[in-house]
Amino acid sequence: MSRPPLRRTASPTMSRIGAILVLLAGVWGAGLFRYADSIPTQVSNPNEKTDAIVVLTGGSGRLDEGFRLLEEGFGSRLFISGVYKGVDMKILRDATRQNLNEQNCCVDIGHDAEDTIGNAVETRDWVAKQGFKSLRLVTSAYHMPRSILEFEHVLPKSKLVQHPVFPAHVKQDRWWAWPGTTGLIVGEYNKFLIAWVRHRFISVFPKG
Repeated sequence: MSRPPLRRTASPTMSRIGAILVLLAGVWGAGLFRYADSIPTQVSNPNEKTDAIVVLTGGSGRLDEGFRLLEEGFGSRLFISGVYKGVDMKILRDATRQNLNEQNCCVDIGHDAEDTIGNAVETRDWVAKQGFKSLRLVTSAYHMPRSILEFEHVLPKSKLVQHPVFPAHVKQDRWWAWPGTTGLIVGEYNKFLIAWVRHRFISVFPKG
C-alpha cells in the first residue's frame, strides 16, 4: 500500500516573515488613509496676509493663483520655485496670460529646484536674502503635506500658511474610487514616508 504524500508545513521562520509582511501592509494601508485625510480640502486662512507668496511649479492652477494673491496684496513679493531653465518672465506672462508689466518688480523666479526638496532649499536661500518671516505656500492640495514637511525642516522659524489649489482632474472626494487619483495619492504617500524617515534619520544622526 502506498503512503499518502506528506504535507509540507511552513517553517516557523517563514511564518514569522509572512506575519510581519501582513502587519506592515496593514500599517501602510492605515497610514495611506490617514495621509489622504490630511490632504487639505480648503484654504484654512484665506484672508491672512504674509510677507511673501511662494509658488511651487508642477501643477495646474498654481501660477494663476500665485499671481492672483500677489495682485490682491496677500504678500509683497512672489517667488516661483522650480522654473525650467530658460523660462523667463515674458514666457511666464504668455503662459499664464497675466499682465506682469507692473508686477515684474515684485516677482522672482528660481531655476535650481528639480524636486520638492530643491523647492524648499531654493526658497530658504531666497528668504534669507529677502529677510521674510512668513510665507503663503501655494501648491496642489495632494502635494501640500509633503511640501510642508520639507519646508518646515529647512525653515523652522518661518510662519508657513498653506494655500492649496485643487486641480480638476484630482478627485479628492472618494479618491479610492478613481484609479488616476488613487495612483497619485499613493505615490505622494510613499514619497512622504521616505521624506519623513529621512528627517527622522537626520534628527538622530545629524551631520558633523
